Amino acid sequence: MKMNYRYPPRYGPEWGSGGIYGLRFHNGTLYFTLAFEGEAHFITEDSHKIYEFELVGPRPTSGGDTYNAVEVVDEYIYFGGWVHAPAKYRGKGEGKATIDFSNKYSHVHEYDTENQEVRLVWKESIHHPSEWAGEVSDIIYNPYTDELLLAREDGHTNLGVYSLSRNGRIRLLNDKPSAKGCQMHDLAFFGIGKNYRKGLEEIHALDMITERWEVFPLGESLDGGKYIQPHLGAMGSVNNRVFAFVRGGVFVGNPHNDEQFAFVRLFDFYTFYAPFRVNALPIGGGILVGFNAHHDAYYRPRTQEEMIYHRFTNTIPGPSVLVYFAPPMVKIVGVFGARITSIEKVDGKILVATNTTPNVGALDATPFDTGNKDIFVLPEKILQEKPPAVSFSVPLAFPSEGKRMGAGVFGGIPLDGYDNARLIIKASRDNRLKVYEYDLALPLRDADVEEFDIKKGRNVIDLRTFSGIVSFELESEDFSGVARIELW
Repeated sequence: MKMNYRYPPRYGPEWGSGGIYGLRFHNGTLYFTLAFEGEAHFITEDSHKIYEFELVGPRPTSGGDTYNAVEVVDEYIYFGGWVHAPAKYRGKGEGKATIDFSNKYSHVHEYDTENQEVRLVWKESIHHPSEWAGEVSDIIYNPYTDELLLAREDGHTNLGVYSLSRNGRIRLLNDKPSAKGCQMHDLAFFGIGKNYRKGLEEIHALDMITERWEVFPLGESLDGGKYIQPHLGAMGSVNNRVFAFVRGGVFVGNPHNDEQFAFVRLFDFYTFYAPFRVNALPIGGGILVGFNAHHDAYYRPRTQEEMIYHRFTNTIPGPSVLVYFAPPMVKIVGVFGARITSIEKVDGKILVATNTTPNVGALDATPFDTGNKDIFVLPEKILQEKPPAVSFSVPLAFPSEGKRMGAGVFGGIPLDGYDNARLIIKASRDNRLKVYEYDLALPLRDADVEEFDIKKGRNVIDLRTFSGIVSFELESEDFSGVARIELW
């Protein structure tokens, strides 16, 4: 294919860096959106077409998509998101830099892979300088009504689940903000909640035939510990269960089979390490998803509250990891830097879009994208091979702060495929450690637990005696200690 694999920082006024989003190979065409540059790319064996969203508004544009809103129907690729058309960078001064949102539009486009033509299906803007209509963060095709279901959560108005006809007629189905959804059986499940403030709060299911809704609560965790701010990043379905990937783990269930949603803790470090701004790829009968180290962050804190979020979003306990879910197994299959933005399979290969830089806050806007983005190519056989070596280093102050909020269980480390695994705790005090052991066998089962004495200083726990997934809990707070987890 005639394509580039690396994309350095270029013009695109917004908050820090976007990424390569929406990777989708369909009918001989590879599509993705380059954000914040505001470019939709369509690549075949002998052509490379770039669309700059000029059907939405005048150039120069910026944005495009930052949540992987893409679907395919017949010979068409439907891609959505948001775009500034034209982009308006206000400038930098007095310790802040901002952009004007007056020309920010939510959008859905159609690309005809047979004729290589782009058509604007729908756009919407509230033309406000600092607020915007809900971005399109997911698209699910409803074959029964021949319509596109849109999830919209990121924004100030017009949030919820909408149904969009392919000729541009839109109607509201659910006014609760929703970032992501997935299809299971004849239902479309959507994660509900203000994602950046509280995270996932409920899961709503739409009967795609009758358009009736059901509401399902979130259940308890397998290890018995509380979860905090489960920010929703992606959803998928396998084994007739719904998987909602969130900060700290994944909710799994199918209430129609009397399996209520339960929380499986994974990579919970009480930081913003999360499967966020990434898609869940169905592959090999399972699901492949990324857990990201640095997807959104405060760049320059200006208040005491922002200092708290700055620490929460900029502490990097481990690399981003590519994780394969094939119940009962959960297996790390790739190790990457700051973040993974999109995943797709093409001709026996897995394309992994990555970025060196996070999205940042409102007062640190730049007139150009600040990240180095690339497309990394892996063979599909990585799903069947030994996992790569990886380590995590967790300041125990984070789970200790979680303990003060009634939580404190951390980790959720998949051991599948590793010959060696150990936990090193550098403790500032004598303590007691619980190790919880569980897996993703369906229906889910509660964790088993084993306890260890921890002495002040260096402690090594051999994790080779455990299997599946392990999480950890200290009996007492330790604000000066560090936990290091090594897998090889």
